[in-house]
Amino acid sequence: MPNTIMPDLFESHPPGLPTPDAPTLRLQTTRLTLRPLLAADTLAFHRLINDWDICRRLPDAPFPYAADLAAAWIEAAAADHLAGRATQFAVLDTATGTLLGCAGLRLAAGGTQAELGYWLGRAHWGQGYGLEAARRLIEWAFAALPVARLTATVAADNDISAALLRRIGFTRAGRGAQVFLCRPGQKLPVDFFTLPRDTQSPTQATPATLPVTLVAAVALIDTEGHILLARRPEGKKMAGLWEFPGGKMEPGETPEAALVRELAEELGIEVNAADLAPFVFASHPYEKFHLLMPVFLCRRWRGTPAGREGQALAWVAPTRLIEYPMPPADRPLIPMLRDFL
Repeated sequence: MPNTIMPDLFESHPPGLPTPDAPTLRLQTTRLTLRPLLAADTLAFHRLINDWDICRRLPDAPFPYAADLAAAWIEAAAADHLAGRATQFAVLDTATGTLLGCAGLRLAAGGTQAELGYWLGRAHWGQGYGLEAARRLIEWAFAALPVARLTATVAADNDISAALLRRIGFTRAGRGAQVFLCRPGQKLPVDFFTLPRDTQSPTQATPATLPVTLVAAVALIDTEGHILLARRPEGKKMAGLWEFPGGKMEPGETPEAALVRELAEELGIEVNAADLAPFVFASHPYEKFHLLMPVFLCRRWRGTPAGREGQALAWVAPTRLIEYPMPPADRPLIPMLRDFL
């Protein structure tokens, strides 16, 4: 059943944060392919959306839904995608290539949250496509966009969409009213839902109940005093968050040796253990383990850092580290690095 996308405009990403991928972006699920809408989708798009049971649930959809409006909407969606304001995906049956509906994200002003929306053609309701598409879009959003929170707005009588949102982790945040184009002059009740990024807040268990995981990390500092951050790629725990390069220490391995190995594997650079200066350590309880992380400083290496495991990289001035969402264990390091540098 359809959900709706709010019309908030996205102004700009915080400096150094990525815009959405190019129009060739494709997301896959077990049964579906999600890709940006194309002009070639216009006829199928119009055939699906020109349905009272869909339009009555979408605030910006008049009824009847004119064919020229469908073409204009897809053209505007393409412009928004290229500008990094929003991405509207065509939801396709991978096996047949059939257009089933649409799903999308529109970034709010400031770029810290995005509005999720979707709708499916009537013939495709009740088959789990909406759940499958929404889950995949949420996974991509938190991994690829600089958002800390997703929101969604649902017509108050759309119980099926509300239940779907709850099933994938959204919680109801309140009720309001909104004008629906298919019913001019009327404000209809809507429910607001929200889903914050999961940053794995500290567990309430005492550290003594958790196994300790040893991880070494390093702040690589360039000649201008910028610090290298790496963004956890899609598919990893806490995907989309920025962190200092490093990794788990193997049994019997020193922190310095672990960093020499990890930096070669992750970034393709060579570092001498003697160039790693101990700086501070982090101690943080996660849900299933307690993280103990010695952090080093390094100003000298051989080679140019490159994300060899699919991670994005950013050189960030110390005063701007706060703009980058990080795991809880990394965040307390920001003021110490900023004051030191």
